[in-house]
Amino acid sequence: MTAARNSKPEAHGHQHEVRGHHHRDVSGGWLRPAVFGAMDGLVTNVSLISGVGGGGAQPHFVILTGLAGLAAGACSMAAGEYVSVSSQNELVGSEVYKEKLELENNPDAEQRELAATFRARGVDAAVAREVAAQISRNPDHALSVHVREELGVDPQDLPSPVTAAGASLVSFSIGALVPLFPYLVGASYLVLALGLAALAAIIGGGAVSRLTGRPFVQGAARQLILGAVAAAITFGIGHLVGGAMG
Repeated sequence: MTAARNSKPEAHGHQHEVRGHHHRDVSGGWLRPAVFGAMDGLVTNVSLISGVGGGGAQPHFVILTGLAGLAAGACSMAAGEYVSVSSQNELVGSEVYKEKLELENNPDAEQRELAATFRARGVDAAVAREVAAQISRNPDHALSVHVREELGVDPQDLPSPVTAAGASLVSFSIGALVPLFPYLVGASYLVLALGLAALAAIIGGGAVSRLTGRPFVQGAARQLILGAVAAAITFGIGHLVGGAMG
């Protein structure tokens, strides 16, 4: 009976240990470009619409400007993300190849370097040497561990340029469409476009803050202020230029 009673907590503890916990994906494959794209699209197009609206442009010209801004910005963001992520991956690939050559030509030195890394993290010297020796027996595994320890990246889990570009393209378009929507449905009022953009900034900024574990109000206020400042600047420029030209 005593053994049976004692086995339950051990089994429960073992289950808890195996279950562990899960982390969100922070590698930046699609979330980062999607978030930046949506917020950039919103701020970019509300600023454009504020500028031409402040200058007294007709609704059809506002629509043309907004659509042009949406298309140009989305393509630019997508191209920028593709080039940026591709270049980053190519740089990582170059460093991985360099590390591979080091492992092939100087295996003993690399093994000592790995052991030193473990010792720096508090592992006993004898244990560090043994772990480094075991890892070094498998060249592919050794390369992966060396790259993670020295470069801080997992060569098998690099972000996709296509995914980043696609996420940026779609999210920018959605964000840019928000302040343009009233004009597209015939409600050609600048104040309505600005109000809708403000609401989207509050929701989007707050949602991003909650995603990263910060207060909703903090992110919402930050995004609203940034968008409002950008729209105010372009509205002022449009009003001055439009008045001078008129």
